[in-house]
Amino acid sequence: MARLVDLRLSLGLLFSLFLSSCLAASVQDDKNMIQSLSGRNMVAQFLAPQNQMRAKVGDPPLRWSQTLAHYAQWWANQRRWDCSLTHSNGPYGENIFWGSGKDWQPKDAVSAWIGEYRWYNYNRNSCNGYQQCGHYTQIVWRKSRSVGCARVVCYNGDVFMTCNYFPPGNYVGQKPY
Repeated sequence: MARLVDLRLSLGLLFSLFLSSCLAASVQDDKNMIQSLSGRNMVAQFLAPQNQMRAKVGDPPLRWSQTLAHYAQWWANQRRWDCSLTHSNGPYGENIFWGSGKDWQPKDAVSAWIGEYRWYNYNRNSCNGYQQCGHYTQIVWRKSRSVGCARVVCYNGDVFMTCNYFPPGNYVGQKPY
């Protein structure tokens, strides 16, 4: 009789351990799914508006590149300490963005870059006046085929975002499209 009780206790304990490990795995799967969904949302916020602008000028859509995204994340992590608008000077085309406070999202950065279209004069292939338009021209650089981006909240609470493009663009004297 004592053996039967011991066996039931052992089986009950094993079953409890099994259930708790299944629940823990389920919670971890849920966390991974949430992170994945938020990651997909971030990619969409970076990619969709850039491709919409490219379509307006007849460019093919950019494809998301994990390689470029990893590079962008590496650079964004370097900027986490100071949130400085500093280019990586790497082998890719690059757009960078800084926003005060932690609420800035990828769509905000892309909107700011795309908004520079109003300063670009295609006939002269230059920016009007003293305005910036290089972020816009990188986005619509016809030869660029892929992009990868990243966002970090800096230690001071501000946001730094970057997108990298391959092949790079913005060559002096060449029109983007």
